[in-house]
Amino acid sequence: MRYKAEVRVTLKHGVLDPQGATVRSALAALGYEGFEEVRVGKLIELWLEAPSEEAARERVREVGERLLANPVLETFTVQVAPAPAARAPVPGRPAGPGEAGGP
Repeated sequence: MRYKAEVRVTLKHGVLDPQGATVRSALAALGYEGFEEVRVGKLIELWLEAPSEEAARERVREVGERLLANPVLETFTVQVAPAPAARAPVPGRPAGPGEAGGP
């Protein structure tokens, strides 16, 4: 079965986040008040074939530990759900995620 996984990677608490500080400063400069803290992370979407949702989750968790997150500085969470059926590709454009022939 085909699954879509989302890996959310964030900095551990206590690790300085200069990107988050920059966004917070920009919000204040634009007049948006009340944002006490901003933390910036990343979202990685993966599509994969696996025999079960649990097998997909374990495989993605392993990839997260080995490749997607720096265990010294970052933590990550994994969400896995059945992927919708592949859509037909758009003529003249390479197949994208979720399209037949795409990743």
